[in-house]
Amino acid sequence: MNEQKVPHLTNIELWRAWREQGNIDAKKDLIENYLPLVDYVTNRMAIGLPKNVIKEDLASHGIMGLIDAIEKFDYLRGLQFETYASWRIRGSIIDGLRQGDWVPRSVREKAKKIEEAYQVLEQRHMRSITDLEVCEYLNINEKEFANMVQDISVTTIFSLEEPLREEESETRMSLLIDQAAKRPESTVDDVFLEQSLMKGIDRLTEKERTVVSLFYFEDLSLSEIAEVMSLSPSRISQLHSKAIQRLRGVLEQYKEQLFQS
Repeated sequence: MNEQKVPHLTNIELWRAWREQGNIDAKKDLIENYLPLVDYVTNRMAIGLPKNVIKEDLASHGIMGLIDAIEKFDYLRGLQFETYASWRIRGSIIDGLRQGDWVPRSVREKAKKIEEAYQVLEQRHMRSITDLEVCEYLNINEKEFANMVQDISVTTIFSLEEPLREEESETRMSLLIDQAAKRPESTVDDVFLEQSLMKGIDRLTEKERTVVSLFYFEDLSLSEIAEVMSLSPSRISQLHSKAIQRLRGVLEQYKEQLFQS
């Protein structure tokens, strides 16, 4: 065996040993050092998921995402690995959930109806739409609407983390975070998408905007946001769901314009 294991290396030394020398032991040490990221992301994403989703399964998908991140990360760019790896881990967990197809078709249909309502009404009125207007469009009462929002809440955990295009891995939210990591080859399409998302965020209600900001930008869990805003976790979940459906409507408009161009 030619490989030598050198103990107590700093992370930068481990990155150098792994990326420049191909030292497998250094790679293993990096995986071990960053395993807490998998636990952190898994715990956040597990909130609100159905009981049939096993946390250990999420973690196993997350570990694969961590390994993928370590294999692809360029430490010489001076970027924050934790940010990059967190989104790789989340993406891997999401892929695992999609493959398991754990969301019932009836719930997906409800989500699609609400998304369509926001898309049509906000395009028609060019402003933020009230719950009452959505209810009138869907021909339901406010209690029925609240129940629908509650039902679809578990589907919105990763709505903004789906790929921009089916054949690509870059996500919608990746354009709104870590601006220092913006690549020079970013396209006009990316800029337009970012502008579309920002316009969509501007149309959210104040509480919805706060929830999105704390969840996606401040990295708080939904239960932590509930404490900050002095609201119940179920209310925070509803606000998050409605915010995501509004933003999905904006993104669908972007997708249509992209395909037409």
